[in-house]
Amino acid sequence: MTGVQPGGHFRPLESGDPTSVASYRLAARLGAGGMGTVYLSYTPGGHPIALKTIRPELSEDPEFRRRFRQEVQAAQRVQGLYTAPVIDYDTEDAQPWLATAYVAGPSLAAAVGEHGPLPVPSVLLLLAGMAEALSVIHGAGIVHRDLKPSNVLLASDGPRVIDFGIARAADATALTGTGVSIGTPAFMSPEQAAGKPVTPASDVFALGQVAAFAARGTGAYGDGPSHAVLYRIVHEEPDLGGLAEQLGFIARCLAKDPAERPSTAEIITLCQEASPTPLRQSGSWLPEAIAAQITQRVSASAALAAAPTAAPAAPAPTAPVTRPDTPVHAPAHAAPTQAATHLPPTPSFGPATPPPQAPFQPTYGPPTAPQPPHFSHQQPTWRPQPLPLPPKRNQTGKWIGIAVAAVAGLAWLGGCASFINGLDDSSGSSTDGSDTSATGGATGSSTGDGTGDGTDSQSTRTQPDPTPVTYRGINIPESYSVRFADAPPKPFEGPDGSSPRYASDSDLYYYDAGGWDHDPLLGSSGEKVVLLNNAQKGSLATCRAETRYTKEIKLSQVSKGSQMCVHSSSGHIALVTFKGSAPENDPSDYVTVDVTVWRNAEDADAGE
Repeated sequence: MTGVQPGGHFRPLESGDPTSVASYRLAARLGAGGMGTVYLSYTPGGHPIALKTIRPELSEDPEFRRRFRQEVQAAQRVQGLYTAPVIDYDTEDAQPWLATAYVAGPSLAAAVGEHGPLPVPSVLLLLAGMAEALSVIHGAGIVHRDLKPSNVLLASDGPRVIDFGIARAADATALTGTGVSIGTPAFMSPEQAAGKPVTPASDVFALGQVAAFAARGTGAYGDGPSHAVLYRIVHEEPDLGGLAEQLGFIARCLAKDPAERPSTAEIITLCQEASPTPLRQSGSWLPEAIAAQITQRVSASAALAAAPTAAPAAPAPTAPVTRPDTPVHAPAHAAPTQAATHLPPTPSFGPATPPPQAPFQPTYGPPTAPQPPHFSHQQPTWRPQPLPLPPKRNQTGKWIGIAVAAVAGLAWLGGCASFINGLDDSSGSSTDGSDTSATGGATGSSTGDGTGDGTDSQSTRTQPDPTPVTYRGINIPESYSVRFADAPPKPFEGPDGSSPRYASDSDLYYYDAGGWDHDPLLGSSGEKVVLLNNAQKGSLATCRAETRYTKEIKLSQVSKGSQMCVHSSSGHIALVTFKGSAPENDPSDYVTVDVTVWRNAEDADAGE
């Protein structure tokens, strides 16, 4: 989704968009993608920036937050000429966000889609600039992982590679456990498509794909369903038909073996050798139509920054407020209140949003007592009128009610007498002479020897089994827990990073206690975990019948498909199926499980 309309006008904010993030006022919408939404904003000094807010479902994942924090901090070290540097961020906000320098140019995807493939000189300058950007990114210890035409912006002085490293933050989130892959299939490397370790060479493969797209308008592995494109990437050779001879070295970037691909420094050298003139980035490196778009965007951004904020309309006259409950402050970016007839027109290049209601303006002088209303003629004097007398009541109903009450009172007295006599006749003994005081006689249940009559309405009734609910692909990072009452169960960390072993609500936790064997643990604060053997069928009946309780099970005791019954202290019973651990090359440590929960299947704290 592009954020710029024809003529260089920016798309206005939509109804669900925030109007500000932290101290930044959002001016327009630049685009939206799988990771979040990007807005145009400005620094206090008026410099445009691109501010990205992260999707709520990613924000709620604790492992994503941890990785996002790491990647943003690493991205701050990237200060190359062909990247968009990080300006500001907040990874701890309810909705994390990241602000980078704004690039007043279309993406490569938009430019090629609207104007067609780039000429060879532009492609060589594009490749050299992207390679230089990747060199700086890799030097900071970051692999882009999602290099594609929409993540390459075309500025007047060269390309800009954006969104480096952010895709890695989503690799171990709950989204990956539900079959969502990180990266764009048409531009993935063979090793990334196969789930193997991703290295800087993977970005070089994507660079070759982007170069083929820029030069021909199509990728090297065609279009179609994602699985078909991925199959061709892994098993077939690229289609580079129609590619100019000067760009033949792109085939080396698309080698199946990462070791055979050129380095970023070598790519820059190859671009220089393929160019008949020395490579120099200037304002004329792009076709005229694309350069004109960049000029339009620069002008629109400057005009939007200089546009005055529309003042709110004056409120309608109301009765004087003599005692407001709480003071109301004017918003940080509001203009001085003025009459609605003097509002400036909304500029066509900014977001067309209705003016907000004017805030309450507190007065700072002594309070003025409200004046009584003034009338130009004498008002008639109001006098109370006599109320009509109520009708006379029918006395027949009164006497009938007294008679009914008397009969009910006599019946109640007779019942009390019978109850007292019954207590005298049966105190402390049953019909066979056995003592019932300790066998539940107070609740009306029959005794253990079967001598009770079993007709008491207060006896315990069998409740139906609760309906099971299954959640698949839950990733639990090390030192995190899940609660079975949550729907769906989401990993959470103890306060101040405390151990989940000592939390009262850790229905299922994953914890590495260290020790000599370094064997991580799966456990529950309810201290009722049972590892089922292969012959047992996981079910509610099985979990209720098994009583070989333990608090924790070593990770070395389980394998893919192992099942555990877990009883929480809140009365929930869960069947946990182990699906696996984080790959060896993954920097994170987590386990993946499927959980089937029978909520409130037993009494809370049963058996304790």
